[in-house]
Amino acid sequence: MPAAATIPTDLHGFLNPTDHVAISFWIVSIAMVASTVFFLMESTSVGKHWKTSLNVGALVTLIAGVHYFYMREYWVQLQASPIVYRYIDWSLTVPLQMIEFFLILQAVKPDIGSGMFFRLLIGTVMMLLFGYLGEAMIINAWIGFAVGMAGWGFILFEIFAGEASKTSGDLSPAVASSYNLMRFIVSIGWSIYPLGYFFGYLLGQVSDAPLNLIYNLADFVNKIWFCLAIWNAARTETLAAKKEIGRASCRERV
Repeated sequence: MPAAATIPTDLHGFLNPTDHVAISFWIVSIAMVASTVFFLMESTSVGKHWKTSLNVGALVTLIAGVHYFYMREYWVQLQASPIVYRYIDWSLTVPLQMIEFFLILQAVKPDIGSGMFFRLLIGTVMMLLFGYLGEAMIINAWIGFAVGMAGWGFILFEIFAGEASKTSGDLSPAVASSYNLMRFIVSIGWSIYPLGYFFGYLLGQVSDAPLNLIYNLADFVNKIWFCLAIWNAARTETLAAKKEIGRASCRERV
């Protein structure tokens, strides 16, 4: 007898092995929790000026992990897109990711101004607020999409051509590599969300199941990989600093 034939029609909220979207929600939620533990543990072994960056990264994955447990239940029970949960999650995690751009630059250039952070925050608020208003049908969906895209464009301008981009020219190779990866995620990785809005919500050409599966994969990459880029820079810079201290100590003894 096929395995699918033995699965009850009502699993009372438990995972259905044939529901790949629900399984993806569960995998991402556990991955976020595991990442949180990893970043918190690693924050104890990096340089002092990197600790805040890793702790903020842990907050990103922790907040996402909690929301993913709720989104999984929403999907399992209703088989519908958890739009409100997603936007609550993004409204907390995306600003924290914008803070990370400021922190990673400040770690190597302490005198950087706070204006860059506030500009990134303004773009984030525009992108998320109008995206939600459009998807929740509070305003015209096309207007919400257009203004949300403008907010995203404002963020991209800042990190590719604004003060953040100009400051990145003074970074070490390790930090510059991580910064470029973060920019790649915000530009290419984040493009999945407006594409989902456009094709799934505005045009109705993508159903909820594949759309949520793609969103889950995107969050997995765009949050965890983003924070891993910061961890890599912190670890590389800390090891380099320790080696330099060791060489200086050897020269003093000689």
